[in-house]
Amino acid sequence: MEFLKDLLGLSGVSGDESLVSEWLLKQILQRMGSWKVCPEIFSGEKFHDAVLLKFGCPRTAVFAHVDTIGFMVRYNNQLIPIGGPEFIEGTILVGKDRLGEIRCKLSGTEDAMFYDFPRAIERGTRLSFEQNVRMDSHFIQAAYLDNKLGVYNAFRLCENLENGWIVFSTYEEHGGGSVPFLLKFIQETAPIKQALISDITWITEGIHHHEGVVISLRDKFIPRRKFLDRILALAEKSQIPFQLEVEAYGGSDGREVQFSPYAIDWCFIGAAEDHVHSPDEKVSLADLDSMISMYQYLMKEL
Repeated sequence: MEFLKDLLGLSGVSGDESLVSEWLLKQILQRMGSWKVCPEIFSGEKFHDAVLLKFGCPRTAVFAHVDTIGFMVRYNNQLIPIGGPEFIEGTILVGKDRLGEIRCKLSGTEDAMFYDFPRAIERGTRLSFEQNVRMDSHFIQAAYLDNKLGVYNAFRLCENLENGWIVFSTYEEHGGGSVPFLLKFIQETAPIKQALISDITWITEGIHHHEGVVISLRDKFIPRRKFLDRILALAEKSQIPFQLEVEAYGGSDGREVQFSPYAIDWCFIGAAEDHVHSPDEKVSLADLDSMISMYQYLMKEL
């Protein structure tokens, strides 16, 4: 879990993912010698801090976005949300501008957010929740489990994956991500017809802790039923605990796959969290284990 704890400590607010990208590349280069298959690596400016790993002859791609929600400094101590962060007055925000390190408090209201800091913070500075990782025998609780757990799951897949794309995508949290141009590259390099979205969903009245990974039948967008039926048949066969989600709202990299000009099926599969987009996101460790096991099983079978 040290890998996960280090990952949780990295700032990667949407549009500023380079630190996470560089750290992931370092981890890949250090570890891939022990993986079952050594992947081709695609990264750099051409991919806007996204990292793509091609294993063998891919049939399926796994997408895990590396960015998080946060805040951007405007004028007169104002803050503008990036993505949809939860407003909790007094929450500690951290960041850095050209004048140094920043640790300030969130104040105001949900409709008019401000920072409380002894000096003016440079315009455009990104701020994120101060990290506080808590773990016991049942739960992990921290800021940015969405989507650091999705990234962790995708990275764990690399250990034994023989065929497939692992895609660490960028700027998903704020109005759409890098997936359209990454898909173009994938389809021109080693095309696929199916995709899994390694992301974190919500605890709701129908989704509960400790009952398994969530397979989403729909959020705001609806995957193709024929593909969902195939996923569900495999999930039943796997005997790995899972839950079924039906929601009217929310989105993910799956939206970008569905809106692309390519005939690619997709399905969102991920553990569910409480206290969404807050400093206290909470996920069952049993559900995280189910997520990791389900992805390993599906990537062999699909």
